[in-house]
Amino acid sequence: MKYVPEKGPKRGVSIYSYSDLFSLGLTLEDCFKEMQDMGAHGVEILANSHIDGYPELTDEFLEKWWSLCEKYEIIPAEYGHWIDGRMWADRMLTVDEAVEYLERDFEYAHKLGFHCLRTKQTVINGVLDPVENWRDIITAATPAAEKYDVVMLPEIHGPTILEQQMVQDFCEYVDKTGTKSFGLNIDFSVFSVQPNRRTGEVRNSKPEALKDYLPYVKCCHAKFTSMVPDDTYMFREEWIPYPEILKVLQDNNWDGWMVAEYEGKNRGDENYLSEMLHQHQILMKNCLGY
Repeated sequence: MKYVPEKGPKRGVSIYSYSDLFSLGLTLEDCFKEMQDMGAHGVEILANSHIDGYPELTDEFLEKWWSLCEKYEIIPAEYGHWIDGRMWADRMLTVDEAVEYLERDFEYAHKLGFHCLRTKQTVINGVLDPVENWRDIITAATPAAEKYDVVMLPEIHGPTILEQQMVQDFCEYVDKTGTKSFGLNIDFSVFSVQPNRRTGEVRNSKPEALKDYLPYVKCCHAKFTSMVPDDTYMFREEWIPYPEILKVLQDNNWDGWMVAEYEGKNRGDENYLSEMLHQHQILMKNCLGY
């Protein structure tokens, strides 16, 4: 029976979670097998890490990709790529150069079945502000994004918080242009209550603040680092308030993929990583009810 996605928040996995094991011989099929076992159907890949032969996209990889997606009932959820502004040591990319690289990834993402793209922009400081000409780059890339039916999503990731000016600027850009080719990827690290290791301070957004940004949010990174037992949900994330976050998503009828992204310890221990991913999916399933 073919998997049919629920309408609402949907559970997936970023293959980034398996990065340490990929260098030890883990395959894409190994990851898909485990995803099917844990009932996580949406996948995020990182173009430069998980496409064989990247920056080329071969017919052989395309055939393998679609065969694996069908076999394990996996749906392309998000394609991770970069505007690599620091490709050259002595200068930043020009707008034309950035668009050339973006258009290549738009085409690849389209062929691989992705609509949402986590378009990582070059940052200029410790709170992850993008380069000043990001509007020029996005505007110039929009015709190609429309051609390939993809949406560029900068990742909002701690120590950034939702209330930061950068996020307001992104939303204002969407409002002013009316574009359907640009939005937000929210990484759940923005809600983390874990104190900063250096300052001891907690810099985060409250889950209820997410409501105002949902019209712009097309995909989420379900970040987690530490799973612990819980009487209500079997497991909980030690620092990120998943029940509150997922309640906001459900109560406001948000429809999109949440791809699990593990950044805790022992990522090179296959058994430990598998246990953490399964516990995290159980938490999300018990919060959502499916």
